Amino acid sequence: MKISLLLGVALVMCLTVTAQVDSTLFKRTQRDTSKLLLNMDAVYNRPFLSVSKLPVAVGGYVEANWQHLGTDGVSEGHQFQMRRLTLFIASSISRRIKFLSEIEFEDGTKEINIEFASVDFEFHPLLNFRGGIVMNPIGAFNQNHDGPKWEFIDRPISATQLLPATWSNVGFGLYGKLYKDNWVYAYETYLTNGFDD
Repeated sequence: MKISLLLGVALVMCLTVTAQVDSTLFKRTQRDTSKLLLNMDAVYNRPFLSVSKLPVAVGGYVEANWQHLGTDGVSEGHQFQMRRLTLFIASSISRRIKFLSEIEFEDGTKEINIEFASVDFEFHPLLNFRGGIVMNPIGAFNQNHDGPKWEFIDRPISATQLLPATWSNVGFGLYGKLYKDNWVYAYETYLTNGFDD
């Protein structure tokens, strides 16, 4: 009985079963990279409201949190923080000229910054000019730092201790992108003032 059962199981395991295979699974499909957003695209990828056909849009966000901190059994208690209120104003002055500004109120209103206020002149996807108060393209978090995009309450240590979290300066420069097959090639180069402190 055991031998016939083992032979039956071995026979079933040796059988080859064929299935229908969808031939489209073997075809290479080109990925659409034109919708792929890079860190440099965070400037225009923000919440905006616009009214009918007006060329001006307004947006922003509020970042607030609550924490209960304690170290070695000593509690600092409950803390509510109104970290920042950020307002955006964008305008398409013409088809090839855009303006964007970001004004941030931090820690209530202890600190008020114009983090970004620039005019973009778009000549070609590979060659565009930006001038004003620009966000330095150093570190991914510096360009893509808006609070609602992140799941954590505090900013990364590398963005607060190593480099400034939102490092922007007055300057001008060139930027551009090229989409080729499954790749996106992009660059940003600016001439700006140095550190303030």
